[in-house]
Amino acid sequence: MAAAIEKDLGVKPELIRGSNGIFDVVVDGQLIYSKDETGQFPEHDEIIKDLRARS
Repeated sequence: MAAAIEKDLGVKPELIRGSNGIFDVVVDGQLIYSKDETGQFPEHDEIIKDLRARS
């Protein structure tokens, strides 16, 4: 996912390692996706679409 974000948006994401399968996407301190809340891992296109909407 990090490679797709960097390729499509030209931004280098920061990976913060966690535990228990947590996968959150945070932009400027705001949570835009949480695997814990949805119960599933997001598709690349889904996250990229949300990131583009914030640009």
